[in-house]
Amino acid sequence: MRTITPDVIDVYHTCDLLTVGRDGTPIAWPTVAGRRPDGTLQISTSIGLPQKAFNIRRDERVALLFSDSTGSAVQAPDQVLVQGTAICPDEIVTSPGPWADLWLKIRQRQPSSSYHKTPGMRRLMDWYYMRLLITVTPERVTTRPAWRPAPPPSTPPVRRDDTSAYAQAARRMPDFGGAVLCGYDEDGRPAMRRVHVSAADGRFIPDESLCRGRASLLWHSHDDELDSLRAFVVTGDLSGDGVLTPDRYISTADRMGPIAMVRTIRRLRATAARYLNRRGLRRPSIPWREYADLEAERLSA
Repeated sequence: MRTITPDVIDVYHTCDLLTVGRDGTPIAWPTVAGRRPDGTLQISTSIGLPQKAFNIRRDERVALLFSDSTGSAVQAPDQVLVQGTAICPDEIVTSPGPWADLWLKIRQRQPSSSYHKTPGMRRLMDWYYMRLLITVTPERVTTRPAWRPAPPPSTPPVRRDDTSAYAQAARRMPDFGGAVLCGYDEDGRPAMRRVHVSAADGRFIPDESLCRGRASLLWHSHDDELDSLRAFVVTGDLSGDGVLTPDRYISTADRMGPIAMVRTIRRLRATAARYLNRRGLRRPSIPWREYADLEAERLSA
């Protein structure tokens, strides 16, 4: 296992977690990771958003990229790519104990994650506290120079009624300073690069590449308090000359009005219910007081 220098990654408030889909496509989501005393990294996801857990249980290969320093007090820190393996036991954690340090880190960096404080929100958001814990064991750690966002090149106009993966992504690209390319390196390991992307003729051209094969591009942004998250993904085939031909567009997060927010919460609650039903489990109760007491003890000290 490779060790990670704490002062390199601790300046980052978020990172991107890459897992491998059923068809071999590497795909990433923004997340928060916490270092553990044994050198591993801990990540948590809700059973309302279990896809990364399913992917890890099929294919243990993962990668983490620390490259977006939004919210950090450090200017232009080095990027860090962590490649390794992960485990995600099929055990639902509702108490803060097993992930207390990570939860406190999320609470400090994302003040809006305070659903446990509002009795009216607890019933709606209980799925958020039904957690699956992911442990990443680093095997290769690579440091690269800091990445700087830049205005994207102008893209050819697309028709408003064009719903292809290319058109949907091309319309949103100008709102982002860059993207994360997910693919494979020369050793066959999942890898990531933060890139600037141009678009033309139904394809995307990142300014850096990985090996030919299945790949994806993740565009995402957030504010200094990990709020106002916007994110979308395009999957496709990466050619030998570094051009991605898209075949799927996935909107993973966007600014939502009240009606869209209610629909999203209902969808996530339904996903959590399916996860429980398929395992013959009752919906667990959440020890709200434990979260309140932990926060009062550690964050108010």
